[in-house]
Amino acid sequence: MKPNIKRTTVYLDSDLHHALRIKAAETEHSMSELVQEAIKISLAEDSIDLAAFEQRKKESSLPFEDVLKKLGKNGKI
Repeated sequence: MKPNIKRTTVYLDSDLHHALRIKAAETEHSMSELVQEAIKISLAEDSIDLAAFEQRKKESSLPFEDVLKKLGKNGKI
């Protein structure tokens, strides 16, 4: 029995579509498998980012303007 799979439509630039077709043929994976894996990697990266934000949420923030002023004061910009 197949796992719970949903069908969707994704619109790709023609060059990306062509590259994906070639990669699918060369790796013996379906285009769907390659897209699904890319989405999983992207979501995993988001999860890591969110965890880092959570860990650092109590750190004080440093306004960008202050960073620029310090760089200017030190002759870096």
